[in-house]
Parts: sequence; C-alpha cells; structure tokens
Amino acid sequence: MTVNPAQPVSEFHVPLILRGHVIDDADLQFGGRRGGATFSTPDVRKHLSRLVLSTPSSLQDLYAISLDEILDYLVELGSRLSFSRNAHMQAAFELSRRTSGLTDELLANTYRGLGRLFAKPYMTEMMEQTVGVRYLEGWVQRQLPSGAKVAIRAFGARGVHVIAGNNPGVSALTRSDAIIKTPSNDPLTAAAIARTMVEMAPDHPVTKHLSVAYWKGGDVSVEEPLYQPRHVEKIVAWGGFASISHITRYLQPGIDLITLDPKLSSTIIGAEAFSDDATMTAVAERLAHDVGAGNQEGCVNARVVYIQTGTDTQGLAKANRFGELVFAAIRALPAHVSGPAKSLNGELAEEVQALSLNSADHRVLGGGREGGVIVSQLDEPVDFARLLCNRVANLVPVDDLETPIRAVTAYTQTIGIYPEVLKTQIRDRLAFHGAQRLVSLGYASNSGVMALAGPQDAIEPLRRMCKWIVDESSDPAAQPLAGRLPAAVG
Repeated sequence: MTVNPAQPVSEFHVPLILRGHVIDDADLQFGGRRGGATFSTPDVRKHLSRLVLSTPSSLQDLYAISLDEILDYLVELGSRLSFSRNAHMQAAFELSRRTSGLTDELLANTYRGLGRLFAKPYMTEMMEQTVGVRYLEGWVQRQLPSGAKVAIRAFGARGVHVIAGNNPGVSALTRSDAIIKTPSNDPLTAAAIARTMVEMAPDHPVTKHLSVAYWKGGDVSVEEPLYQPRHVEKIVAWGGFASISHITRYLQPGIDLITLDPKLSSTIIGAEAFSDDATMTAVAERLAHDVGAGNQEGCVNARVVYIQTGTDTQGLAKANRFGELVFAAIRALPAHVSGPAKSLNGELAEEVQALSLNSADHRVLGGGREGGVIVSQLDEPVDFARLLCNRVANLVPVDDLETPIRAVTAYTQTIGIYPEVLKTQIRDRLAFHGAQRLVSLGYASNSGVMALAGPQDAIEPLRRMCKWIVDESSDPAAQPLAGRLPAAVG
C-alpha cells in the first residue's frame, strides 16, 4: 500500500516504536473509526525483520535484572505519563477525542489516571494475584509424595497483543517480549507510552522488548510472516468474531491464541429494593453508575436489568416508577463519570423510536443523547438488547429469579446484584450458566478491583501469557527406574 497523493493530508502521525527506536516515516495513511480523523504511519512491512525478536534467548537480558528493578522502571514511567506535562499523551488524547465514543471530559479523566496503573502496590498485588510473584522471580520447588522434587517457573513469551486498551506494564511484569498492534479507534496512546519509555531509558531491557505498531487487521503481507512459531509464541487478541477470524488461519502448533471476546453485562435486583421509595431511589443511583459509567462503552456496563417487582399491575407500577428514578439518576451522573452521548447509534435510535410510537409492551423514557430507560411490561428483554448503548438500559420485571438466572450465557461477563445477600445465594447457579464476574450493584466499572481480583472473562490471561516450565529431580536410590521396579504380585 502506498500513499495516494489525492488523499487529504493526515491530521495525525502515529510512529512505529521499535525496540527502543522511534520510526517517524509517514508511508501510509489510514482513517480512524467513526470517520473522525486520518493518520499517517510507517509501513510495518519494511521493518518486519526488526519487529520480531531474532532469537528466543534474547529475552535473557530481562532475566538479568530483578523484579524490583522492573517495578522501579515502571514507577518512573508512570510519573512521566502526567497528562498535563506529557506532549505525547496530549497528542494521543487529541486523536482519541475524534475517534472515541467518550466525551472529552471522560477521555481526559482516563488519560489523567493512566499513570496510577504503574503504582508499585497496584502492580505488586496484580502480580501476586494473577501469576504469583515467586514464580516470576525464580524456580519454586516442592517435594512430591513419591520423594521426587519438582521446580516450576513462569517464563515470559514472545507475543503479539492485538489490543483494545493500552497497558505495556503487563508484558514487563511477566518478562515477555511484546509487539502491540494498536486499534484504529486509538492508534496513538500505546505509542505515546512507548515513546515516553524510549525517551526515559532507550537501552533498558523493558524498552528493548516492546514494539508498538499499527497495521490494518487482516493484512496478509504483515501477518503471514509475523504469525510464525519461530517469531511468536502467544497472540493475545481482543475483539469479536470478525477480528479474531483472520488470526485463526495462522494458528499451528507452537502458537497459543488467548482471546478476550466482547461480552455483555446485566443486573439482577431482588424484591428488597422495592420495599419503599427511599430504597428504590438509592438503588436507582447505584444502578445508574453501572449503566452510565464511561458512557456505557465497556463490556462491564449494565444493559438488561432484571428487577423482581412482579409482573402484576402493582409490580408494573413499581417497575415504571423505578424506571423514572433510574433515568433521573443517569442524567444526574457527574461529568467525570458519564455525560450525554457524543453521537447516537442510529440503529438503536430507530428501534427505541419504534417502541415509543408503536409498542404497548414497553414504556420508553428518554432515548436521546441524554440516555434512556426502556421498561418492559412483560418479563422479556427487548429483542435488540445487544444494541443497547448511549446510556440506554432495559428494565425487565420478573416474578422470580429463575428468569434472569436462565438468561445468563457464556457471553455474560459482569452481573451487578442487589441486595448483597442475594449474590451469595445465586452465585453458583450463575457460574454454571456462564457468568464470569459478580459485583455489588454500582461497582461494575470499578476496574481496579477487577484487575486485582485476578481472572478475567473466566480465564487467567496473565498466567496463560507465561510459559510454565517444569524441572523434575529424582533420586535413583529412592525412585527406581521403571525397568527396575519390583515385579507385580499376583
């Protein structure tokens, strides 16, 4: 692909960060998602030989330094990511505000918080809960009942991270070699972090084992030579079927694909929430956070909300009253948490308008840029539930909890639950049906707690990013060779 002179000049430039070096060529031009911007970037194909690690043993320099030294490096990096002082982060923000669905204030708040991800207590706890610090630091030995000894260690791998978010810290903490492929809706943030690393310590092993590049997903001329076992051992990919399908063609022995596919999240609110107006108001405020935080852009946001009000006349009256309280609470969310949608999803807007005009089985509150609530008058969600966005929630009244429990599938990620005691009562059944994360109502978007808790999407991606190596030791005097075992009796 070459630059077309007839194309408009790119608004932004996305560099290629290559193992401690910044490549600033502007060979190719792309358009970001939502049609908000264009950007130029180097042609990755010209640099494939340097993009990949020449030999697996080149990871040895990451093991010549201690984990504390790596942590100190990342803490220093975090201090340099100050949004008010880092020009690279500011440029990434300017591009993201044209391609992201988040409001400017929400985006700015996200960038201001990036440095906190590199706080030493946070990273240490994350390592301990997700992998185990001992296994990252060295060989962990134990004795088996047979008398043999086994030592296990988690080694880093050579990986490609096809990201939806941005955090190079994960690869550093697992002592891995990482090639980050950035998405078209945010091609610059990871590059801005990596560029800061180059300016801070270009020859540091962590810097030298990180590359950040943009190429169009599915580009065979890049991915076919890259996705080979001699170059890559792990591919960590975020995305749906279309995003993952072009990667699967390259899978073969020696390449492990770790997928984190899009999820939907929901809510279950028990009968206790509807005992009086004050309780309903407090619960509505908590639900509003689960619906609206981050403008409902994340997998963790609530979309379908099952409420145990009952489906008789009295129950529907409670459901409709609760819908009014939720809608008011969504609109009252502080600007650093949520705000009116930058642009409406056209398909969803048409569906909501059709219900508002034609359906006696639904009550629609709002539905424009300020968000909305659809209160089903039956115990069924709307048939376009997967489209819900723009701070629009669907409240579904139910007589008992069997309906929401049976609605859970492998696509269900987070479920906010009220009251707290209900979580303990139904969590096993929710897990059997496919639920992956249960939270107290109002805390679905508390990502810091989720990261520290360990598993994500019912798997342990950080453990899978490592190679788990086993060293077994046996004493012939205590454990005879198989051919020298006593003959079986009888």
